[in-house]
Formats: sequence, structure tokens, C-alpha cells
Amino acid sequence: MAALVAENFRFLSLFFKSKDVMIFNGLVALGTVGSEELFSVVAFNCPCSPARNYIYGLAAIGVPALALFLIGVIWNNHTWNLVAECHKRGTKNFSAAATFLLFGSIMGRASVAPITWSVISLLRGEAYICALSEFVKPSSLDKFPSEYGAEVLAKFPCRDVPANLTKFRDEVTRRLRYESQLFGWLLIGIVAVLVFLTKCLKHCCSPLSYRQEAYWAQYRSNEDKLFRRTAEVHSRILAAKNVKQFFGFVALDKEEKELVQEFPVEGVQPSPQWNAITGVYIYRENKGFPLYSRLHKWAKGVEGNGPTPEGHELLFLAS
Repeated sequence: MAALVAENFRFLSLFFKSKDVMIFNGLVALGTVGSEELFSVVAFNCPCSPARNYIYGLAAIGVPALALFLIGVIWNNHTWNLVAECHKRGTKNFSAAATFLLFGSIMGRASVAPITWSVISLLRGEAYICALSEFVKPSSLDKFPSEYGAEVLAKFPCRDVPANLTKFRDEVTRRLRYESQLFGWLLIGIVAVLVFLTKCLKHCCSPLSYRQEAYWAQYRSNEDKLFRRTAEVHSRILAAKNVKQFFGFVALDKEEKELVQEFPVEGVQPSPQWNAITGVYIYRENKGFPLYSRLHKWAKGVEGNGPTPEGHELLFLAS
């Protein structure tokens, strides 16, 4: 029984490791749904005034989506790798396909939260109804009183209307909610098709086999974890040495004393080494042997970031 539980746990662990990007995107989407619900309950308040409804309704959908998109771009490591690449080396080593892959990866990941926000906003319908209620043509409403115009229609989302217009308000609200939800479902369908086509295109154009691609993903994850962990320990030990040199002693806890004794740090890495392992990396091979990262390439002593020695550039961006 214990062996069965351990085997199942190991399977789940490997599954979630292989699906880390999918899980991250799912968590982003769930967080966005919760934020949108909170915003609708607490912050959304239609002005119910001509010319203001439209601006307010569009802003309620578009401004948070734009903010979430920018946050997604900022949080994406590829963004800052691209900045470092342009600053240190320029983009002369990138082909058009490589540049397209890079921007597609950044934009695709950053779009998860804003698309989720837009979809949920459209499915709820409040912002859409607020924005477009005043533009409903009175002639499209059967027996709508001619003495009322856009000013009254703009008040429909707030239910602040005369009693004889209640049925028209319900009809307008129902019609606009139908349109809003229709656009929401269409957006979901379009995004699903685009994601499917993108995944197919990625696997069709990939120079790697499925198993090698999975290995590369595991290598990148392990390299990043080990690099961050080692960098944290290295910086702590270096800081302890410098503090001790200044004060003559350093106050370390038991764990830190063990780290200082176990991992002697002689100095720091020079800037050329940091520059060599920083920046955008596109999968390349050296004499038939794969180079899985900039750190891997630096460790093998391979210079430059241009085409491979065989003259063939394998355009596959690290996700």
C-alpha cells in the first residue's frame, strides 16, 4: 500500500513539474476571476448618464486588462532577457523567426490575465450594458414612448426609470446581456483555437523530439532552481566575509556558520561571465551536441550567439 501511494505521489509530482507553465497560467486566470468579481461587487458603479456610460463601461473592461497585460510583460523573464540582449549584444544575431517567437512568447503569457478579465466581464455583462444602453434605438422597442430618448435609456442600468418603462428596461438589459455573453463565448472560442494552432505549430516546427524537449524543460527548471539557491548562499557567504572584515567579527546563526565552513567563497564572478550567461537564449547545437542554456554554453566554452558551426540555426525559444 505504501509503495502504491509513493508511486502515485511520484507520478503527480512529475505531472505537475511537466505542466508548470499550464498550472501557472491557470492560477493567473483564477486570480483574475477573483479580482474581477471583487471589482464588480465593490468598485463598479455605472454613472447612468449619457456620454459617460460608454467611457466608463469601456474603461471598466479595458483599463484593468491593460494593467494586467503590462504586469504580465514585466513579470516575464523573457522581457528582461530581451532588454539585456539588446543592451549588450543588439539583435543582429536574431533572425525574423527568432524575433517572432520571442515576442510571441512574451505577448502570449502576458495575455492570459487580460483575456480572462475581458471574458469574465463580458459574461457578467454589467460593463457592456452600462456602455451601450444609451445607444439602443427606441424604434427597435415595440411601443416605446416617443417622449423618451437617450437620457432615459442611459439610466436603464441603474433601474432608475419610470414605472411604465420597466418592461422596456428588462428587454434592453436582456438584449445587451445576450450580446455581451455572445462576445464572451466567441472570445473564448477564438482563444482556444489560437492556443491549439500555436501548440501544433510549435511541435511541428520544433527541431527536438518530444523526449528531448521534455528533458530540456527539466534541465531549465533544475538549472534555474540550483542557480538561484546557489546564488543566495554565495551572496550570503560573501556578505558575511565583507561584514567580518569591516567589524572584525560577524554574527552568524548555526546554519550560516555551517554554510561558511562548508562552502568557502574566494571572490566574485567578473562581469564578462555574468554577461555571458544573461540574455535571450535560442536552442542551438555545437557539432551535433545540444546546448540547453547560456550557462551550459558558457560551461562548454562556446563563444558567440550566432548560427551554429554547421551554419544551421535551430530556432526554438526556451519557454
